[in-house]
Amino acid sequence: MASKHESDFRRSRRWSATVRGVLSRRRVLNIGAMSVTAAAFGPTALAQSVIGSGGGGTRFRRIRTQFIAALGNPDATSGSNAHQWGLWRVDPGPRGVWLNRYDSLIANGGVAPAGWKFDSSDWWLEEHGLIMESPDFPLSAGQYLVTGDREVTTVLTVHAEEAGGSQRWELADGATIYDVTHLRCRSARYTPATNGVLCSPSKASRGDFPVTPGAEMPPVGDCNKQDYAVLFVIGVAQT
Repeated sequence: MASKHESDFRRSRRWSATVRGVLSRRRVLNIGAMSVTAAAFGPTALAQSVIGSGGGGTRFRRIRTQFIAALGNPDATSGSNAHQWGLWRVDPGPRGVWLNRYDSLIANGGVAPAGWKFDSSDWWLEEHGLIMESPDFPLSAGQYLVTGDREVTTVLTVHAEEAGGSQRWELADGATIYDVTHLRCRSARYTPATNGVLCSPSKASRGDFPVTPGAEMPPVGDCNKQDYAVLFVIGVAQT
């Protein structure tokens, strides 16, 4: 989610400056006509602006881009596992630590320069070889305006937790997880494959990076790996 030159996530921050051009070519699902006048506002004003309305009159407030870590079949349009989805409220790419700086991270007590704490039993890696902070779990109930920054922008509805702990979710108008996945952003969660055996970023092969857009993240010795799709969140339902 970050490269030596500029992360895909960081580039998404410039989106507000190109909203007008993006809307001219994007297929917008179930949210009505989004206001292109928002493109003339600065970041602060844009974050406060209403950018569209969905079915039932729901209106969405533009926010600084956030990032969902989603699990599910790429062809899925709904599911019951949103409790397994996480959210990065700030861009984790520039806050990450390169694999070749792992020793320095450990020498600093596992505290990254950005202030987050590395968990050796549960850690995240992105497509360029950056160790990242974990997203916040679970994803809060609500409606989110999501996109993969390709062709589809639509509404993700996340329902409240049910008695068994699961959370239902659905994408509007038949959009799939693949439709709203940003293919160039790859992320995976690594945990120990065997109790008592270290699962460490030091066992990752640096030659596996960067990862091809859309490909799976590479395995790491003695680790279980779970790949997550990355969805951009550009708006939330007004309450």
